[in-house]
Amino acid sequence: MKRYTRSLVKRTRKIRNAVIAGAILFAVAGVIMQGRTTRVKNAGPDTTATAQLMQVRMDAAVPQQIIDYNGFTVNFNREHHVPNYVVWELTAQKAAGNEKRSNRFAADPNVKGCATLADYKGSGFDRGHMAPAADMKWSRQAMKDCFMLSNMAPQTSRLNSGRWNDLENRTRLWAQADSQLIVICGPVLTDRITKKIGHTGVSVPSRFFKIIYAPHLTPPQMIAFVFSNTALPETIKNASCSVDQIEEMTGMDFFSALSDSLENALESTNNYSQWIRTHRK
Repeated sequence: MKRYTRSLVKRTRKIRNAVIAGAILFAVAGVIMQGRTTRVKNAGPDTTATAQLMQVRMDAAVPQQIIDYNGFTVNFNREHHVPNYVVWELTAQKAAGNEKRSNRFAADPNVKGCATLADYKGSGFDRGHMAPAADMKWSRQAMKDCFMLSNMAPQTSRLNSGRWNDLENRTRLWAQADSQLIVICGPVLTDRITKKIGHTGVSVPSRFFKIIYAPHLTPPQMIAFVFSNTALPETIKNASCSVDQIEEMTGMDFFSALSDSLENALESTNNYSQWIRTHRK
């Protein structure tokens, strides 16, 4: 897939307000058709300021089906059979939920190109949650929705149950400390895909990214990570990077609803040290 640089993505900033307004109008209608994008209205999209912060800009040539589940949104790539990205709001209240874990994995019949249970069976890869189950313990429906295979991508067990899980656990602690976080994660599909699994041909990404934004800190803070999908993934510290680096490697534009000055300040540097100092007990 062609790599799109951050500068190319940022050229659209001149028409940002028109794009945001148009996206909200389409979301209310429940159907978006733009280039190769379609939208499925499951839980009903949010049109608040938080929803604007959760929008991600992508090249129109990338296959996209947007599914608004309860508690999170999936932008799904039907050609790779995994998400382009998944985004959700995690509050202190949601992080402290007590709904029982579902463990009922299922293909979503409304998602074109969704993987099946058979694709993962015997593949040697885990069904790696993007929006994790423990973030959805505040709602029975959200818990059920997060076990849809449209919210999954193949991960090594060492990543899924190791560093990725460690970061998910830390994120819930950070949400309880910060009151609200916006989390965006997904596979890096601009990398060359060398392995696929199952009859469907589900792409096995070589890397995964995660971005966490704390809008209510003073000043607001952002932290980002990229993990290798290997038997020996990086430590959380070594996986940290700037959001600009993730934009460069994925071709996506995150948090474009922020002012240019704030966005540039938050995204241009690796803020791991600052984040850890702020969240040290």
